[in-house]
Amino acid sequence: MKKIRFGIIGSGYMGSTHAEAVRRLPNAELVAVAGGSRAPALAERYKMAFEADKEALLRRSDIDAIVVTTPHHLHVEETLSALANGKHVLVEKPLATKVEDCDRMIAAAAQKKLTLAVGYQQRFRVNNARACALIREGAIGRVSAVQISMPMYAGAIKAGGFGGNWAWWNDPASVAHLLNSAPHAVDLLRWFTGGNVVTVSAFARTLLPDVPVEDTTMGLLEFSTGAICSIFSSRALPTPSFPGEDFRFRITGTTGLIDLDPYGELRLADEKGWRVISKQPTVGHEGANSAYGDVRMQAYCDQLSAFIGAIEGRPGEAGTGADGRAGVQACVAMLESSAKKQWIFLPQNK
Repeated sequence: MKKIRFGIIGSGYMGSTHAEAVRRLPNAELVAVAGGSRAPALAERYKMAFEADKEALLRRSDIDAIVVTTPHHLHVEETLSALANGKHVLVEKPLATKVEDCDRMIAAAAQKKLTLAVGYQQRFRVNNARACALIREGAIGRVSAVQISMPMYAGAIKAGGFGGNWAWWNDPASVAHLLNSAPHAVDLLRWFTGGNVVTVSAFARTLLPDVPVEDTTMGLLEFSTGAICSIFSSRALPTPSFPGEDFRFRITGTTGLIDLDPYGELRLADEKGWRVISKQPTVGHEGANSAYGDVRMQAYCDQLSAFIGAIEGRPGEAGTGADGRAGVQACVAMLESSAKKQWIFLPQNK
């Protein structure tokens, strides 16, 4: 069996997550890690090489693919360098902080005939995959309206034993919390329906004291299918979130309803009434001891398998560079709408 040999840039929570995913796959191999104060310890824990210089890692001839898990504003240059060195790249979301940078990354991958993917592991959660199948099968008719709730209590993760420096959350170079949260929501709706965001309106706010970036947004999205969507994203909660509302989709179709909790139950309503379709076992992403357990890691392992499949020319559900661009574009448009107090019509859809 041919193994895809991986290098990882970034040694924090997500760097560790992807190292664990690579370790679990029979057709993948960990080679080296660079970037971040925890890189030496991560290298030792996973029996791979530590590179003090990221460029040295990217020049290694024994690496086929790179996973980028650094702060958002670093993604573009690290990805472009990886592609220039002939490596396939999986970038943690968001793909970049600007649409123009996404375009540069996509063009570079195409020019080199390399695979560029984005970390949309939510596609591989049990309930989300089942909801996608139901919608594509026409179980609720045409999707007409969606309500998305994404309130996050940051204190839970900061107290979860992960360590590290969370300063990137407040770094204006990484733009806003919205770019950390909402790409998943936008991607799932595009994935479910096959539609694209065409019009955006939003109010973005900073509610936490001493925070220089957006931490809360209420947005409205119109899709090319005609569906409309509301989205609430915030990390300014004073306590743990509303029960069951950390990530929740209420989807209205022309013949039925879907209540999707990616971390709980997927429920369907039609002429037969409400019923539970599937349940996502407890993911346990809030604690260091549970975060690398089988349940949370399932989605990352499946995503990595799909990325390897894309490298090998097999069809799959890994998020593409274009999917990553769409998430960034919608989030940037929401921030622009708030700043300008006007609707934003996305350029390619005018």
